[in-house]
Amino acid sequence: MWRSVVTARASLSTQAAQKLCATRNHKISENPNDSDSAEGQQLSVEFGENGDTQRENLTPGNGPVGEEKGDTQMNIFSPSDVELGEVEEVYEIDLEQLESLLSLLQSSADGCLESSFDGLNLSLHPEFVIKVVETPLVLGENLIRFFKWALKEKPEFGVTTQILDALVRATCSGLVRKRDVYSLWDLVKEVGEKESSVMHVQILNELISSFSKLGKGKAALEVFNKFGDFGCVPNADTYYFTIEALCRRSIFGWAQSVCEKMLDAGILPDGEKVGRIISWYCKGKKAKDAHVVYSSAANVKKQYLPPASVYFLISSLCREAETVKLALDMLDDFAVEARKYAIKPFSAVVRGLCRIKDVDGAKKLLLEMTMKGPSPGNAVFNMVINGYCKAGDMGEAIEMMNLMKSRGLKPDVYTYTVITSGYTNGGQMEEACKILSEAKNKHPKLSPVTYHTLIRGYCKLEEFDKGLKLLREMKDSGVQ
Repeated sequence: MWRSVVTARASLSTQAAQKLCATRNHKISENPNDSDSAEGQQLSVEFGENGDTQRENLTPGNGPVGEEKGDTQMNIFSPSDVELGEVEEVYEIDLEQLESLLSLLQSSADGCLESSFDGLNLSLHPEFVIKVVETPLVLGENLIRFFKWALKEKPEFGVTTQILDALVRATCSGLVRKRDVYSLWDLVKEVGEKESSVMHVQILNELISSFSKLGKGKAALEVFNKFGDFGCVPNADTYYFTIEALCRRSIFGWAQSVCEKMLDAGILPDGEKVGRIISWYCKGKKAKDAHVVYSSAANVKKQYLPPASVYFLISSLCREAETVKLALDMLDDFAVEARKYAIKPFSAVVRGLCRIKDVDGAKKLLLEMTMKGPSPGNAVFNMVINGYCKAGDMGEAIEMMNLMKSRGLKPDVYTYTVITSGYTNGGQMEEACKILSEAKNKHPKLSPVTYHTLIRGYCKLEEFDKGLKLLREMKDSGVQ
C-alpha cells in the first residue's frame, strides 16, 4: 500500500519574496546617488491569492528602479520560480499479507508450498522481504524455497545485497543443516552469476564458516574459489574460515595453498586465529609450514600469539632433526618476562638437540638458561647428562652432575642410573660401582634398572661372581 504525503511550501515562498523585496528597498535607500530620487518614494508590493509576488509602480510614472542609472534592479518572481510542494512516498507493509506468508513459512515444509505462495498475490517490496527473512522461527529450507519461487514467478522482484545478506544470516544461524547450506549456496551462485554486484564478502564468509562447521572442506574451498568470479576480495576471515574447514578434514595440501595466498596478500587474522592455524598444522605434522605462518605473524606483522600455540610449534619442530634449529631460533623471540615461565619449550629444545646428538649445543642452551632463565630443573640436566653418557664423554657428564649439585639440585635415581650405564658401557666397572655407592647413600631405595645395568656389565666381562653378588644385594635391599 502506498501513502502520499504532500508538504505545501507556498507560505515559505511568500516569505522569501517579502524578504527579497525588503532587501531591495533597503539598498535603494542607502545609495547616496539616488537619495534625491528615492526620497518620498514608496516601494509597494502586493501578494496575490496564489502567493505570487505582484509589483506596482516603484517610481511615479517611471520604469523599474535604477533603469536609467543602471543601478540595482529587482527580479520579478514567477509561479515557475516558486517550489509549490514535494511528494515523499512511504511504503507501508501489508500486515495481512505478512501474517499469511509467515504462517506458511513457519509451518513444516511440504510439496505445495509454492502453490500457496501463488495464492497470496504478494507484492515483494524489499522492506517486506527483509521483514519476512528477519522474523525468527522461520525454517531455513522454507526461506530458500520462497526466494527461488520469487526469482522465478516475480520478475519485478530484485535481490539486493541487504536482502541476500539477511537470507544467508537467517539460514546459517543457530543449528545449521547440511541440506539447507548446500541449497543456499546453489541459490547464492545463481544470483551471483546473474548479478555479481549484489555479492558481498561477508555473505560468502558466512557460507564458508557454515561449511567449516559441517566439516565440508571441499565445499568451503569452492566458495573461496568463487570470490574472483563475484568480484569480491578475500579478507582475513575468508582465509581463516577456509583454512579451518580444510584442516578439520586434514586436507593440508589445499589448506597450505590457501595459506600461501593469505601470506602473499599480507592479510592475516588476529593473533588468536593465527595461533589456531599453527596448532592445526602441528597436529597434522606440518610443523615446517606452521613455522612459516609463525614467522609471518611474529616477525612481519608483530602480532601477539597465544603461548600455547608457540609452545606446541616448538615442541613439534623438535620432533624432526631438520627443524630442531628452527625451534632453537624461536627461543630468541621470547621476551624477558615471558622467558622466565617458558621451561616447557626450552626443555623441548634441549631434548631435541640431544636427540640429534648435538649435546654441546644442548649444554650451551642449558648454561644460558642458568643465567637468563628459565631455571633448569633435574629433567633438563638429566637430558644433557644422558646425552654425554651415550656419547661416551663421561667427563662432561660428571661435570654436568656437579653443576647440578652446585645449583642446589639433588641428583635423582635416574641421574645415577644414567651415569652408571655410561661407565658400564665403557667397561669402567670400578667407576660405575663408585656411582652406585654414592646413589645408595643418597637414596634409600634404588631402581632395579640401576642394578641391572651393573649386573649386565659384569656379565659382559664374564665376571659372574660379582654379578651374582649384586643380584643378592638387590634382593636384600628390597628392590624387585
